Amino acid sequence: MKKQILKVGFDLDGVLLYNPARIIRPIMSFIKRYILKRDLDKFYYPKNKIEKLIWWFLHKSSLWPSPGIKELIMLVKKKKINAYVVSARYELLEKDFTRWINVIDPDKVFSGCFYNNRNDQPQLFKKKMIKKLNLDIFVEDNWDIVNHLKKKTKVLWIYNILDRNIMYEYKFPSLMTVMVYLKQLTINN
Repeated sequence: MKKQILKVGFDLDGVLLYNPARIIRPIMSFIKRYILKRDLDKFYYPKNKIEKLIWWFLHKSSLWPSPGIKELIMLVKKKKINAYVVSARYELLEKDFTRWINVIDPDKVFSGCFYNNRNDQPQLFKKKMIKKLNLDIFVEDNWDIVNHLKKKTKVLWIYNILDRNIMYEYKFPSLMTVMVYLKQLTINN
């Protein structure tokens, strides 16, 4: 009997890339819900040149590959998992997305790298890609997106310090701890 290789999707910013600005996510979520009275399932899309420039600048807060990237690549090379990058980055960030893919995957070991080139709502784009790629697991750092996707697939959540009190079965502090978990899942393969 052939052993099944896990198909695992990874978000980019805050998962594969270290992004200290993600600490403000729960603060922004609070402001969005209680002050602006906006739906948490509606993510903002920049419309004009100034907003797009600000959006581009905000994504520069992803500073370097997260610790754990090398372990991820080793699992792929050992044929323990097939890894996919599924980023909700909008089309306006295509060049920066491509640049980061070349940094984190220089040997082209990922099975596919996808970004939100049609500017869909992030959670809907990820839901569509999880289904299309038939992913077994998805790794995400945004609780609002985790909350949306967890009914569709097994989602491993990389939380931040301000979210640490949220109860969730598959909660991890870093990509490195996610890789330890994935390695344990694949130990018999």
